Amino acid sequence: MHVKFCGFTQLSDVHTAAQLGVDAVGLVFYPSSPRAVTQAQAQVLIAAVPAFVSVVALVVNMPREQLTELADNVPFDIIQFHGDESPEQCQQLASSVNKRWIKALRINTEQDTLESVNTQIDNFASAGASSILLDAYHQHKYGGTGARFDWNLIPQNSALPIILAGGLDAQNAAATCDLSIYGVDVSGGIEVDKGKKDPAKMRAFMKAVKRDRWQNETLSEPSNISS
Repeated sequence: MHVKFCGFTQLSDVHTAAQLGVDAVGLVFYPSSPRAVTQAQAQVLIAAVPAFVSVVALVVNMPREQLTELADNVPFDIIQFHGDESPEQCQQLASSVNKRWIKALRINTEQDTLESVNTQIDNFASAGASSILLDAYHQHKYGGTGARFDWNLIPQNSALPIILAGGLDAQNAAATCDLSIYGVDVSGGIEVDKGKKDPAKMRAFMKAVKRDRWQNETLSEPSNISS
């Protein structure tokens, strides 16, 4: 199971996440988000990310000119389109900056069905997405709500690797290991405040998901993490 921690704003939190073995770190480039960072902040944070850890840039309906400027100044690896972008728009935008990309789908438990979710995934797969992220729908927000959707709407045979987000924390993370997903994405479930991570919660989350890594209780812990 792959793990992405999202919404970093603090350098010390990036260090901790890397020490814990996170697979990807997400930075939010959406000014309306309380976890948003500037390009200058992102440059400092990314400098602390070691090799083999992916940097994901979360954008929401970002115009091509702004995305080009972002890609020119910030060395991220993958674009996470988290707005209303169509498959064609995602493909065109990502191609313009030569980046791989994933798309976040906001799943509405009251309206979506397995068929509708699969159809959306198929459309983004055809457009070249590397993975799909499933998050909970909110009428006025594009994510980061801490809400869960009905996991029964997660397809068994998706055309793309599925990354699960929405309302995850150390208490329910272990249950995701039984789902037909490729990875998990968490933000609020590892925080003490929006954009400020809790080292103990990060460690507990990793322990719940990466159980094989943590089977040996003598595994050394990062020096700045309390049990």
